[in-house]
Amino acid sequence: MTQTFTREPRQLGASTLKVFPIGLGCMSLSGAYGKSDDAEGIKVIHHAIERGVTMLDSSDMYGWGHNETLLGKALSEGRRSRVVLATKFGQTQQPGGVNGVNGRPDYVKAACEASLKRLGVEVIDLYYQHRVDPSVPIEETVGAMGDLVTAGKVKALGLSEARPETIRRAHKTFPIAAVQSEYSLLYRRDAEETLQTTRELGISFVAYSPLGRSLLTGSVRQAGDIPEGDGRGRHPRFAADNLARNLQLTGVVEAMAKAKGCTPGQVALAWLLAQGPDIVPIPGTKHVQRIDENLGALDVALSPDDVARLSEAVPPGAAAGGRYADAQMRAVYL
Repeated sequence: MTQTFTREPRQLGASTLKVFPIGLGCMSLSGAYGKSDDAEGIKVIHHAIERGVTMLDSSDMYGWGHNETLLGKALSEGRRSRVVLATKFGQTQQPGGVNGVNGRPDYVKAACEASLKRLGVEVIDLYYQHRVDPSVPIEETVGAMGDLVTAGKVKALGLSEARPETIRRAHKTFPIAAVQSEYSLLYRRDAEETLQTTRELGISFVAYSPLGRSLLTGSVRQAGDIPEGDGRGRHPRFAADNLARNLQLTGVVEAMAKAKGCTPGQVALAWLLAQGPDIVPIPGTKHVQRIDENLGALDVALSPDDVARLSEAVPPGAAAGGRYADAQMRAVYL
């Protein structure tokens, strides 16, 4: 029996928040993947909302405040009530080096106030710790985040790139509604290990980079396809030998897309949606037409055999190149 996906909202953990099955990651609207344009970015956000997307995902480190400010502009004039607004704190800017991290309780509250001001809102729906601070017990960080809920500044809490044992400790301190981590057909190992814990605890899983940073869309065939200034040019999985290996792995996605009359990206998103109703992918884009393409994944019919064939063709750990460069990997999955 083939499976397509309803547009019924997916609940975030035990919170009151419900979201459209596919969200929008907003990082690319602040220059992460080459030059971005604010006017076009606002059009992308507006189009996503008009198409029914409700989860908008930002962070105070995307453009170091630019992304939240842009999102605030896009949500003015009556759109705020139509979305579940998510943002993150915890990464700190270290000029010339790898980002720092700060999970101290006083910083948590100061960062929230700054985000509220940039977003132009009175409450953040879902507030994540972007990176775990290994120097601060997670109980102290999440305790401060819980105080924000009590104060009415935040509705629900999330963690990003947290290990299962960290998630357990955090959830005992204050209920965690969602855990965000990278999850795609190409990058499964950490995510699927984490899913065992989130499902046991009734926590939703928000999947960022669900298209493998474009590797699963077929749009990059060689390093020269990456524009100048695009962060993918420095990413391990796009290095020449790694890229060739990863493109071999994604051949099954392209073949299935051709057979079904859809795009490879739609197949990749459909595979992820098929993993369970507790998963909400948040693909990002700078282009209005990509919103429509991504939402088309909800109409892709996958049979259990299709899902199994994709899973077997790209098993956990098969992708070449790390999820981040070595220095950045030391800050994830903690």
